[in-house]
This record gives sequence, C-alpha cells and structure tokens, in this order.
Amino acid sequence: MTSTEAPALSPERADLLEALSKQRYFLRFTLRGLSDEQAALAPTASELCLGGLIKHVAEIEEMWMNFAVGGPEAMSNGDWNQDSWNTRFQMTETETLASLLAEYDRVAARTDELVASLPDLDAAHPLPEAPWFEAGASWSVRRSILHVIAETAQHSGHADVIRETIDGAKSMG
Repeated sequence: MTSTEAPALSPERADLLEALSKQRYFLRFTLRGLSDEQAALAPTASELCLGGLIKHVAEIEEMWMNFAVGGPEAMSNGDWNQDSWNTRFQMTETETLASLLAEYDRVAARTDELVASLPDLDAAHPLPEAPWFEAGASWSVRRSILHVIAETAQHSGHADVIRETIDGAKSMG
C-alpha cells in the first residue's frame, strides 16, 4: 500500500456503507425523471413530498453523524417547534430537486468518510433529552449509523408510495 491509498475497510464498516448505499440508491431512484413541481407535490393523506423527504433524510443523516462525532451538543439543528418541523418535510419555493439532491450528496460523502475513518464504532454519547429517548441512554457510533440506515429505508418506502401516487411509477415490483 502506498501512502496515498486509504486503508482497507473492516468487513463491518464495508457492510455498513453497503447497506447505507443501497438504501440511498432506492430513495434516489424514486425521484428519477421528476420535475421540481412533481417533487413538491403532496398527493397522499400525509403532507410528505418527495423533495421534502430528501431534505429531511439529508438533515437527519447529518445530525446523527454530528452526534456520532461530537455528542448531543453537536446534533442541534436549530428550532424544533412543530411549525419548523413540518417545513423540514416540504420544498420551499426557492429549493429545487437538483439543489436538494446536491446537498444530500454532500452529506452522504461526509457520512461515508466518517464511517470509514472514525476510530471507534463503540464510542458512545448520551442521547439528548427528548420524550422519544429512554432517559439516561447512550448510543454508540455504530448505533447512530444503523439509525441513519433505518431512517433512510423508512423514508424510501414513503417515497415509493408518493411516487406511485404521482404518476404510477414504482421503485420496486
């Protein structure tokens, strides 16, 4: 190995990156060929739109990787009132699908680098105080990565339903 080559990934890290890559692919595949207008549609009973899902998944991935690196203080991402939470799932008039996907690519590249390079997947941080977390619980870097994979997979399923409602296209099946 030359000094410019990256060290080989452990099998565990390679598996984590492969699983995350697969879920990202399915989510992005759902958006193929859509216009900005279609990506902003919320055609189901929920308020979710495809562009908003990309925006949300990128934000959540970045937050959890910030947590993995710096603990709960590093994951804060501004105001979390109900109004701001809802807008995190919507495309604004100034956002385009291309800009949201570019931001998602930036976040994904950083995550991939961190998964490959963080010194210890067992390193843990206390979870922030929130009603949806067990009081006093901690999550390891590994668990944070697994959460990002699960979050991406869950929203990929939401995206598939929304896309099929828009124009009948399916991501799978």
